Amino acid sequence: MFHLLWLVPAFPVVSAALLMLFGRRLGDRMAAFLGCGSIGLSAVVSILIAWRFLAAPPPGAALTEHLWTWMSVAGFSPGISLYLDALSLIFMLVVAFVSFFIHVYSVEYMRGDEGFSRFFAYMNLFVASMMLLVLGDNLLLLYLGWEGVGLCSYLLIGFWYTDPKNGLAAQKAFIVTRVGDTAMALGLFLLYQQLGTLTIQPLMHAAQLAWPHGSVYATAAGLLLLGGACGKSAQLPLQTWLPDAMAGPTPTSALIHAATMVTAGVYLIARTHVLFALAPTAQFAVAVVGAATLIAAGFAALTQDDIKRILAYSTVSQIGYMFLGLGVGAWTAAIFHFMTHAFFKALLFLASGMVITSMHHEQNIFKMGGLRKHLRLAYWAFVIGGCSLAGLPLVTAGFYSKGLILWGTLSSPVGSTTLWIFGTIGVFMTSLYTFRLIFITFHGECHHPPSHKTGWLMGVPVIVLSVLSIVGGFVELPAYLGNHPWFTNFLQSALPATVEGPHPALGELGSEALVVLTFFVGLWAAWFFFLKRRDLATALSAKGLGRALHHWWYTDWGMDWLYDRLFVRPVGWFSNTNKTDAVDLIYTGAAAATRTGWRALSLTETGRVRWYATALVLGAVIFIFLGALL
Repeated sequence: MFHLLWLVPAFPVVSAALLMLFGRRLGDRMAAFLGCGSIGLSAVVSILIAWRFLAAPPPGAALTEHLWTWMSVAGFSPGISLYLDALSLIFMLVVAFVSFFIHVYSVEYMRGDEGFSRFFAYMNLFVASMMLLVLGDNLLLLYLGWEGVGLCSYLLIGFWYTDPKNGLAAQKAFIVTRVGDTAMALGLFLLYQQLGTLTIQPLMHAAQLAWPHGSVYATAAGLLLLGGACGKSAQLPLQTWLPDAMAGPTPTSALIHAATMVTAGVYLIARTHVLFALAPTAQFAVAVVGAATLIAAGFAALTQDDIKRILAYSTVSQIGYMFLGLGVGAWTAAIFHFMTHAFFKALLFLASGMVITSMHHEQNIFKMGGLRKHLRLAYWAFVIGGCSLAGLPLVTAGFYSKGLILWGTLSSPVGSTTLWIFGTIGVFMTSLYTFRLIFITFHGECHHPPSHKTGWLMGVPVIVLSVLSIVGGFVELPAYLGNHPWFTNFLQSALPATVEGPHPALGELGSEALVVLTFFVGLWAAWFFFLKRRDLATALSAKGLGRALHHWWYTDWGMDWLYDRLFVRPVGWFSNTNKTDAVDLIYTGAAAATRTGWRALSLTETGRVRWYATALVLGAVIFIFLGALL
């Protein structure tokens, strides 16, 4: 069964190629069949491989499927080879299944769009690139998938390219993520130059042999890879592209946030965990970036009025939790949160799409209100997804995965109480902005009744993801609830278990109790300020310090303003100033000389035969005279 692994990325690649070449001729029905069917086949093959992996694990709980040699240059021979272990299996399953439900939903959401087949071609290529990223056995092949998801995000964010704003959002995403990709490429150069390979498992083994703990090379490589991860996963200081990426169709947003793209950085750090374990400075930087990002994004989400931008900032914040877990060595907890986040974030985006289509594509939550009675399925999907996002105790998947990260932050030898406090503040902020969104959108007075209800193609994926957002957390129960660490045990062959230092006096149950209390405080604050006394919240943000803070957080802490003045305007000024430099004068001078010569020669083309005959005679006389003189 393992020899079928290559089919997982192959199905969406073939489908994308067919849709690109023949999409308009095939028609929408066949385009939908190819788009959804190929991802469905990948999901089925993923299940068969997972079943075989669990029933009869390969030797060493990992296998490599070599397809062909990519290139061979001066001893460098990277292969097109796929690597399967517990970590890549989890990512493969999540990407395949969540993507399949998003594709099914997209059939109804994109119905009637003139770019219907083009949309599915891009989406399938997106999934194929992510599969290549998580299954590649060497960092060069991983980087190919890495750039593939970057290209597809550009194509899908700017899918409705006739609106210049969408094109600008796509360009912003492409350019900002290239900054991180450049750092990652430098990291790959460093690793190959020092260790002589980019095949991941031999590379990690060589790093352990060649570099001592705290090595400068390991630290440099770790920080460069972190730069790449920050770009793809929208972490500080490269998070500015993700909220603007909401310009694309809502299923695209769901795919980017739940199954592809922004989780790539999490996978990269987890896959190279040996390198980060050798570089405590780089690993601590991962934790700091995650903690700072989850707080900053939480405040930004609290001030937004666009339903999709609120969810976008929540993704930035939740990826911050994953980075926090990776940074303190809670490796399996971070991957657990990746899985549960894929379920509830896909659910929230698909539910938001139901709201948007029913409201004539209105996305401002303050122009909604009272939709609870009109859009019951969307409402309950938001309640389930929001509760899982915020961490409703004992019931939702997000509670268990986020709680495991926070406990690892507190109990790990490389964790700290300060990082735990940041994570707990993030719980409060998440509860506050999540229920603010729900109360304003679905409760209160109905300003504009919805025009229509969505069909079953959009409804079924939402129902399935609602179930997964609840039961998905039961695979890893905490110690005080029976300690059923199935997820950790499954991943232990690929990732080390979370190392615990001397247990803090607070204890796991005490830590969880404070987190639960923080969740309910955030819920109460959201109810009070955005349902019972919304006028008070409006007054607090209307003038003085409250207005300034609201604007600051609304503009993502002024990051776009800062980057515009630090980078965009100086580059623009330099370009305008330098357009007539000495080098350009050489080329413009040559062009001017050519134009002058052309004008002089064109004067001889009068079309008068007598002048041509006179010129010939005169020329002949001159040449005869010169010949006589010589």
